[in-house]
Order: sequence, then C-alpha cells, then structure tokens
Amino acid sequence: MRELWDVLAEVPDPEIPVVSVVDLGIVRDVSPERVVITPTYSGCPATLAIEQSIRAALDAAGYRQVRIDTAIAPPWTTEWITPQGRDKLRSYGIAPPEPSGEVHCPQCGSSAVEEVSRFGSTPCKSQYRCRDCLEPFDRFKCH
Repeated sequence: MRELWDVLAEVPDPEIPVVSVVDLGIVRDVSPERVVITPTYSGCPATLAIEQSIRAALDAAGYRQVRIDTAIAPPWTTEWITPQGRDKLRSYGIAPPEPSGEVHCPQCGSSAVEEVSRFGSTPCKSQYRCRDCLEPFDRFKCH
C-alpha cells in the first residue's frame, strides 16, 4: 500500500504544482482496488485534470487495475492539508489556513495583513496584502 501512496505523493496539483494531491489532502483513501479523491470543492475545475494526472501516474507505475473514485462527501476541508503541504504552500507564497484562524504573510510572517478581495488566483483562494512588507499573496479559503 505504501507504494501506491508514494506514487500519488508525486502527482502535483495542477493549479499549485509545488504541492501534491496527497499534500493537499485530495487523496482520501487508497487500497489495491481503488483511490478515492475529494476535490477541494464540488465545482473545482481542476478535478478532471487531477483524475487524469493520477491515472497517468498509476498506469506508469504498473497500477492499471486501480480505479479512481471521486467522493464529495464528506466535503474536503483545509484541515486535510498535511503539515508538509502547509510548509510547501507557505514557501510558494500562499498563506495556508491556520487552525487559529489567523492569517500570516508567507513572505515575512507578519500578521499585519488585510484581505483585498475574496477572490484570488483560483476559486479556492482569496487575495491578501501584507501591511508590513507590502507584498500581495493568496490565502487558501478555510472550508
């Protein structure tokens, strides 16, 4: 089973290629028969691309018999992002959601930030600006 997880851990998210579908918690369950994925939200436009990337990775690794199922219940939550995924997002310049609800600039770490727009570069992110370093950044919307 570990081998399947290792294959999936190399599949990048199509919108944020520095994190894998495992890092983001999109891969929910893995068995020798199937991989269950949950998109970040039910209308995510990247769902088909994610499925295709997973299929290609599984096929290339010799797991052609493993099917891919998409489940929207329970709905994906930002709590499923792994600690490594949060670190990768931060390093890439995207503020991951914090359990405390605080927002910190991924560039300088300041909490002196403001939301500029509820809509960011993708539907699952909003646009922020740091009042200390003046850099704009995306933040994953909590859900």
